[in-house]
Amino acid sequence: RPRSIEVPGLAHGSAPIPMGARVGNVVYSSGISGVDAATGKLAPDAAAQARCAFANMRALLDNAGATLQDVVRMTVYVKDNSAREPVNAEWLACFPDPHDRPARHTLVYELQHGMLLQLEVVAVVQG
Repeated sequence: RPRSIEVPGLAHGSAPIPMGARVGNVVYSSGISGVDAATGKLAPDAAAQARCAFANMRALLDNAGATLQDVVRMTVYVKDNSAREPVNAEWLACFPDPHDRPARHTLVYELQHGMLLQLEVVAVVQG
């Protein structure tokens, strides 16, 4: 089984970087942006980028044989604090139970190419 995980429509441009990697039962993502996988274009605002980024995360997990329940840690990079509310809305939709959420750390970071947010996840596939 290949270690690299790809998601159609979500290549890192011309960079030779996979969307993630799986080693044994552990999945590590690369940076997951708010690109609309159907168009290949970055969504126009923080709310749309958050929706796309979380959808892209779910697609990556699916292609890796994992689910949201397998996510143990998420790092969120935001261009500025205005992106936190849209990220939190998607976070709560994915992880509604306050007693069953992965660890998370959010950092303000100088993102490139119009990105307002980016996700990274680590998942441990059960069974």
